[in-house]
Amino acid sequence: MGTNGLGTTCVQGGYTPGNGEPRQIPIIQSTTFKYNTSEDMGKLFDLEASGYFYTRLQNPTNDMVARKICELEGGTAAMLTSSGQAANFFALFNIASCGDHIVSSSSIYGGTFNLISVTMRKMGIEVTFVSPDCTDEELNAAFRPNTKAVFGETIANPALTVLDIEQFARTAHAHGVPLIVDNTFATPVNCRPFEWGADIVTHSTTKYMDGHGVGVGGAIVDSGRFDWMANAERFPGLCTPDDSYHGIVYAEKFGREGAFITKCTSQLMRDFGSIQSPQNAFYLNLGLESLHVRMQRHCENGMAVAALLRDHEKVKSVHYCSLPGDAYYGRAQKYLPGGSCGVVSFELKGGRAAASAFMKSLKLAAIETHVADARTCCLNPASSTHRQMTDEQLAAAGIPAGLIRISCGLEDAEDLKRDILQALEAI
Repeated sequence: MGTNGLGTTCVQGGYTPGNGEPRQIPIIQSTTFKYNTSEDMGKLFDLEASGYFYTRLQNPTNDMVARKICELEGGTAAMLTSSGQAANFFALFNIASCGDHIVSSSSIYGGTFNLISVTMRKMGIEVTFVSPDCTDEELNAAFRPNTKAVFGETIANPALTVLDIEQFARTAHAHGVPLIVDNTFATPVNCRPFEWGADIVTHSTTKYMDGHGVGVGGAIVDSGRFDWMANAERFPGLCTPDDSYHGIVYAEKFGREGAFITKCTSQLMRDFGSIQSPQNAFYLNLGLESLHVRMQRHCENGMAVAALLRDHEKVKSVHYCSLPGDAYYGRAQKYLPGGSCGVVSFELKGGRAAASAFMKSLKLAAIETHVADARTCCLNPASSTHRQMTDEQLAAAGIPAGLIRISCGLEDAEDLKRDILQALEAI
């Protein structure tokens, strides 16, 4: 963030207009860019000059917004992707390939769990999942000689567990690999994982960063601190010549600060094309301008709702890491002292029937698969995302039939509480 505060960076980071230039970032809605000579364009293809030649790789609007997110996280380089899933895939696949291995927290978003455990396994990449509450001995035991990265989420979706970033970073570095942290739920407003030892941060910008359900997107940010050349034999993609770019060695040419993102852009974005549209990047920037203000309100509403539910007779349990007494309260006070997020999970005593009655009675909170939005949204996994599972299977997966996930928006807290109370009365 340089010398500016986080709020100022949210509003003005990433783009400084010159004399007579647009005050808002311009939308460069163009697939291609013109050059005067083939030699000028050739320098771009050789990575000898900076610039743009095709939006599938890079776009000026996207780069402005990526630069803002980079400043917010305190990184050295960043890129936007088409979704949070694409961001996590790129971040891992940039350093892990067929025959390699990943260590991951088991408490992560279900889509990411499937990405790593099913799709990437088909690509020849193995994974060992560990509990976010594992001991140092258990974490160390998960590593193999071919391990290339460790992955986790600051606040897991939807389990709301909190990762011990320092522990996972320390162990990853002891084995010569980087820690990649998905910081979607906390955002850099409430946690900056680089300050706790993480090396790469990812985001589903679809959530709080956008904050208004407008555009799907993702982001990857590099801390610029991991020494790839010190572990050159483990990361040949970064530390040996790339034949597809005239023998460039990314770690040598672009250093710690730029090697990871440059390779990710010039190889993976080139070949997979999971680019965020400039229009969506523009929408994302509008969300970022108020992120620091919105996160405070999300957290206030989350706390108010969590406290209300904790004391209600029809509620069996509440999961919200900022709530005193929560299993992750101590860890949240370390990593998220200013607040966590607006998402609260709770289990109703009446199981599936109680959850059904509650959901049908909501008036203000909308039933959606979405989270981290300006508008409050609610979901009962047993009747939606996990409806193919029996009550016994749900319980075994840690998602009991009576579990409700509510994402508290920006409405008045008293209105949210009133809506929840009347829905509880319908049980």
